[in-house]
Amino acid sequence: MLELYHNDQSSCSQKARLVLAEKGLDWESHHLDLRAGDQQTPEYLKLNPKGVVPTLVDDGRAVRESNVIIEYVDNAYPGPAPLKPADAYGRAMVHLWTKRLDDGHHDIATATLSMGIAFRHQYLSQGKEVADRLIENIPDPVKRERRRDIIYNGTEGREFRLAVRLWEGLLTDMEAELTGHGGDWIMGDDYTLVDLAYTPYLTRLDHLNALGFIADRPRLQAWYARVRARPSYDTAIGKWDNADYVALMREKGGEAWPRVKQIVAEL
Repeated sequence: MLELYHNDQSSCSQKARLVLAEKGLDWESHHLDLRAGDQQTPEYLKLNPKGVVPTLVDDGRAVRESNVIIEYVDNAYPGPAPLKPADAYGRAMVHLWTKRLDDGHHDIATATLSMGIAFRHQYLSQGKEVADRLIENIPDPVKRERRRDIIYNGTEGREFRLAVRLWEGLLTDMEAELTGHGGDWIMGDDYTLVDLAYTPYLTRLDHLNALGFIADRPRLQAWYARVRARPSYDTAIGKWDNADYVALMREKGGEAWPRVKQIVAEL
C-alpha cells in the first residue's frame, strides 16, 4: 500500500502526486495543514525529520524528498511507461535538471517568491506572536531565518531580488533548451521526469499572477500548455487546488507584479 503525506498547494507534493498519477497508482492520502504545523508533530518528524512534505510510504518504508520520490516511483513501478531515457547520458541529463531544483531553485527562488508575495500574509494575519512561534518551530535554522526575513519584509526581503534572478536564469535556460532541439518536451520528444518535476514551478508562477515571466518565451508557453493538457495535471494539481490559497496568490501576485517587473528590468 502506497501512502502519501502531502499538502494541497505544496509544489513538492504536486510533484509526488503527478508521478503517482502518471503511473496510474492508487494511494492513501494523509493531508497535512502546513499553517497549522501538522508537519512539525512528533509523529510526522519520525517519518521526516526535516518536517517537510511530501513523504511517500511504500509497504512501511518511508521515502523523502520530492525528486527522490519521483525517481523511486519510476524505478519501483516502471509501467505503463518509464519516465527516464533508456541511455546513460539521457538519465544523467535528467539528474542535472532535477538537481537544479534542489540546488537552490526550490528553497530560494520558489519559496522566497511565494512567501514574499503571498503566503506571508497568512502568517501576519495571525499576529506577531503566532507568526514568531510558527517560524521558531522550523527545524532548519537557515530556513528559519530566511523565512523570518521574507515574512516581515516581503518583496524588499534580502533574498527576494536573488529569487527573481534565479527565476529569470532558469526560464531562460528552459526556453533555450526547448528552442535548441525543437521537441515538445524539455528532454526532446519524450515526456520525462524533468517535465514532471518542473510542472509545479510554472504552476506556481501561474497562481502568483506572474506568467509575465514567460511572456516573451513562446516555446515555454507552449510547453506549459502541453503539461496542463495531460490528464495527470488535473488529477494531481487541479483537483487539489485550495481555492482560498489560489485566490490569495492571484490577488497578492497582481499587486506585487509591478515590483517584480521592475526588479527584472534592473537585472
